[in-house]
Amino acid sequence: MLADLQSFLERGGPVLLVIMFATFVMWALILERTFYFNFGHKAVEDRILKRWKEWTQTSGKHNSAVWSEWFRDKLVSEVRQQAEQNVSLTKAMVALAPLLGLLGTVTGMVTVFDVMALSSGSDAQAMSGGVSRATIPTMAGMVASLSGIIFTSSMDTTVSRKVQSVADQLEIER
Repeated sequence: MLADLQSFLERGGPVLLVIMFATFVMWALILERTFYFNFGHKAVEDRILKRWKEWTQTSGKHNSAVWSEWFRDKLVSEVRQQAEQNVSLTKAMVALAPLLGLLGTVTGMVTVFDVMALSSGSDAQAMSGGVSRATIPTMAGMVASLSGIIFTSSMDTTVSRKVQSVADQLEIER
């Protein structure tokens, strides 16, 4: 299996290694957000709700509606900041994958043109290696990007839902 992977990477050229690295980083970020929402967000939510209760209890009658609204917005903003952490970077990695694939296409086609210039277009086997080097990174970049798009779109929904849930709870607690 390792030999097959090495053969695939050789056929795709050096850009394929960059695509592979970028995909690993993208998936590490996706997994980090998944673990955060499954195991860490509840603690942030509880901390924010506790701070809100302390605010409403200590402020009491001296608490104006303007200050309460300001503090509530501040707490919701903190939750949003925690929830959106690394989401933009993940989206950037998703967008980067097809661009790296395009770079692989260009470098592979340069190889094809070099072979054509040196052999006067008569070495079909060498040209097919260049075409392979041009198409494999394109495919790898698109597959990496598509796999990331699925999770980033659901991540956006999760962020919105979690932030709105906290905002709603702070509204009820008033």
